[in-house]
Amino acid sequence: MKNSPLVQAFPACFCCLALLAFCVLCSFGAAAQTKKDTTSFIQTLDIRTGKIDTVLAVKNHFEAPNWHPDNYLVLNSKGKIYTLNLASKKVTELNTGFATQCNNDHGISPDKKWLVVSHNDKSDPSTKSYKSALYLIPIKGGQPKRVTPEVPSFWHGWTPDGKTLAYCAERNGNFDIYTIGIDGGTEKRLTSTEGLDDGPDYSPDGKYIYFNSYRTGHMQIWRMLADGSNPEQLTFDENSNWFAHPSPDNNWIAYIAYTSDEKQAHLFGKNVKLRLMNLKTKEINDITPVFYGGQGTINVPSWSPNSQKIAFVSYLVK
Repeated sequence: MKNSPLVQAFPACFCCLALLAFCVLCSFGAAAQTKKDTTSFIQTLDIRTGKIDTVLAVKNHFEAPNWHPDNYLVLNSKGKIYTLNLASKKVTELNTGFATQCNNDHGISPDKKWLVVSHNDKSDPSTKSYKSALYLIPIKGGQPKRVTPEVPSFWHGWTPDGKTLAYCAERNGNFDIYTIGIDGGTEKRLTSTEGLDDGPDYSPDGKYIYFNSYRTGHMQIWRMLADGSNPEQLTFDENSNWFAHPSPDNNWIAYIAYTSDEKQAHLFGKNVKLRLMNLKTKEINDITPVFYGGQGTINVPSWSPNSQKIAFVSYLVK
């Protein structure tokens, strides 16, 4: 497989069986590629200047950076969670107790004290083949506390007040968006259209949930009010658009665009680019060249606290 243009330019620097296959790919970052030699380029992008810096290039499969204000990133690799110090470049495994089958749907609480992970709980009595459930862990590490009673569930958003989680979940054969309180209880279904609804991420003011949806027969970016009402389509192009993340200052959304129509699949090892939408004007611009990535690149919120940079991962597979 060829190098992505991005890696070449900066070398230093996921219903039906198809959706089920997508879930499995989500879990460990494209299992089909694990027998190959993968290099992960953990990178940051300045949205003002377009400058891309490679924080770390490592011969291992890392995914989905979250940006903590204490100058480190949270990532997953092969079921475990790691931190990457942005100054020292040191990678450290985080103690997640028994939750050692974590996928790339994890994130930091608004108060920065907690981490939510999506862990494949094989002990769950469900007959589902993949049993991802949401767990809360202290940000410095510790024992996980389960939140979602049903599987599979994949985390994507946290309300600004820190009291509610939003996630994608498969119930009765269809993937939709749900919410639940951080102490668990009864989940609330927000979407019910045929096809995949995924990637729910709250706006910083809590007014909207941004998400991607296949309801039109093509994967596009949407938003709805936080109660699930008034869905509004935001992108209308030929790309397959996924995982819109609003900036902390509420001025932008950044998202990943596949340059090919991937239907309902969010796969690893495709030509992708990152795009930026101005939320006032709805103007959209590319903020990276096309590169080799997809699953694992920017699944979860990855903005810097000052809304000036985004962390993401591009790949090289030999």
